[in-house]
Amino acid sequence: MSAQTLHPMSESDYLTFERASTLKHEYYRGQIYAMTGAKEAHNVIAGNTIATLHGQVRYKPCRIYPSDMRVKVLETGLNTYPDITIICGQPHFTDQTRDTVTNPIVIIEILSPSTERYDRGLKFQNYRTVSTLMDYILIAQNQAHVEHYARQETGRWELQEARSKDTSLTITSIECILRLEDIYDKVDFIVDEADSLRDTMGS
Repeated sequence: MSAQTLHPMSESDYLTFERASTLKHEYYRGQIYAMTGAKEAHNVIAGNTIATLHGQVRYKPCRIYPSDMRVKVLETGLNTYPDITIICGQPHFTDQTRDTVTNPIVIIEILSPSTERYDRGLKFQNYRTVSTLMDYILIAQNQAHVEHYARQETGRWELQEARSKDTSLTITSIECILRLEDIYDKVDFIVDEADSLRDTMGS
């Protein structure tokens, strides 16, 4: 991430700026960070995932939000836009504008070369401080691979992985099954140039 401001910005100033902007920015520790646009595979995966989960939570007290819903991590102050956010019960908004929530139960991020390190590292560190969050799911877009981190009663996070289209993962907190054949439907796996470069340098 590269900061877009030279001097610290207050959160209220960020919100004023963000609500008038045509682009999305994250906010963390006084700085704003422009978010990159999504490629075709990312958008197809996001749409597929929302579709398959919506059918399963339709008659449950849960709501699924796409990437335009902002999430604020209360403990750290991070304002960010997960690819998919699920809330069960009433959403807790930060103000009357109702565009920022604080109580996700499931967060799903679709990995890309430009965000993977951040999604696995600093971002997940922030997410782990959200008391309501029970599941953090990372979906690869260049291969069939899903990682599911589930919070245990002890507070420890347990990892389960699915690596082929004929496998699935169970999201216990919302009683849903995530089938890889559904989320990767009509997805063409194209190796990103950055991935190819890393593979070449690592060989």
